Amino acid sequence: MDENDLTNEVVKGKKKGKHDKPKPWDDDPNIDRWKVEKFDPSWNEGGMVEVSSFSTLFPQYREKYLQEAWPLVKSSLKEFGISAELNLVEGSMTVSTTRKTKDPYIIVKARDLIRLLSRSVPAPQAIKILDDEMQCDIIKISGLVRNKERFVKRRQHLVGPNSSTLKALEILTGCYILVQGNTVSVMGSYKGLKQVRRIVEECMLNKMHPVYNIKILMMKKELEKDPALAQENWDRFLPKFNKKNVKQKKVNTKQKKPYTPFPPPQQPSKVDIQLETGEYFMSDKKKSAKKWQERQEKQAEKTAENKRKRDESFIPPKEPTKLVDNSEDANNNVSEMAMSLKKKAKKFGKSKSEENINAEAYIIGSSDQPSRKKSKQQRS
Repeated sequence: MDENDLTNEVVKGKKKGKHDKPKPWDDDPNIDRWKVEKFDPSWNEGGMVEVSSFSTLFPQYREKYLQEAWPLVKSSLKEFGISAELNLVEGSMTVSTTRKTKDPYIIVKARDLIRLLSRSVPAPQAIKILDDEMQCDIIKISGLVRNKERFVKRRQHLVGPNSSTLKALEILTGCYILVQGNTVSVMGSYKGLKQVRRIVEECMLNKMHPVYNIKILMMKKELEKDPALAQENWDRFLPKFNKKNVKQKKVNTKQKKPYTPFPPPQQPSKVDIQLETGEYFMSDKKKSAKKWQERQEKQAEKTAENKRKRDESFIPPKEPTKLVDNSEDANNNVSEMAMSLKKKAKKFGKSKSEENINAEAYIIGSSDQPSRKKSKQQRS
C-alpha cells in the first residue's frame, strides 16, 4: 500500500469517528424528527432587537377585496405581534415586527400571507399560513411556455373540466391549489408542495398530463396501506406512460398538374395587347377619352344595379290566388262528411234490427237460404 492510501484511511477514520458517534436519542422511538413544535413565547422573552419588515404590491382588481378583508388580516397578525399596513395610493401591503413580537420566524409567515393575498387567495384561507405546520409555494409558470396559445391550453389541462383535475390533486396531495394568471399558489405540507410543483412543471413543459400523475398518486395511496410493501421499491407497481409523437398526415390542398416537358406559352405583354387593340397608335387625348368612356359605362351599370336593388323593396308581394279553390274544398269536405254520416246511420239501423230478430227465426232463415239458391240455379 502507498503512503497516500494510508493517510486517506487515517483521515477517513478520524472523520468517521468524530461525526458518527452514537447518540442517546438516535434509537428513541418516541421522537418524531419531522414534527414542527409550536413556538413557546417563553423561549424568547426579550423579544426582537431590530424591526424587520416586508412589503409587496398587489394588482388593482384586488383593491376592493383587500379593503373589505383587511380588518380580519390585521386582527389575526396582531395576535402574533405583527403590524400590518395597507397603502392604496402605492398599491402595496407592508408587515413589520413590533416590540411585542416573540417568534422570530413569524415575520416570514406574514410575508407569505401578503404574497398569497396579492395572488387572489381568499383571506380566510391565506391566514392559515400563520400556523407552523402550514407552508406555501408560489410557482411561476409564465416562463415555462413561450407560445401564449399553448400556455393557455396547458394551464387549462391543469384545471380540468369544471375544475375536476384541480380538485383531485387537492385531495391526493392534501394541499390548497389556486391557478391565477401566470402563477400557481399552493398551501400545504412540504411533501405535498414538492408533489404539486413537480406535477405543475411536468404539465406546463408537456412532459406528462396531470391525469396520469393523478393515477400514480392513487396507486401510491393504495400501496401505503400495505405494511409489507413499506420498505420496498414501488416502481414495478406504478404505471409507466410513454410519450408518443403521432405524426399527422398533411392534406395536400394543391392538385398536381400533368407533367409536360415543354414550358408554358409566354403571356402577352402590355405593349402586345395595346398593339392588338390599336391603342398603341392612339394619341394621349384619344386614350384619355376612351378611359373616360369605359369609366362612364361602368358607372352606369353600377347605378342601374343599385336602382334595381332599391326598387326591390317597393315591389308588392304576390297575393294568394287559391281563395275560390279553398271554398270549393271546404264545400267538398262538408258533403263528404254528410255522406259518411248517412252511411254510419244506415249501418247503425241495420245492427239494431238484427238485435231484435229471434234466434229461431234467424236459424230457420239461414236454413232456407241455400235451397233458394239451388232453385234459382235449377230454373236457370
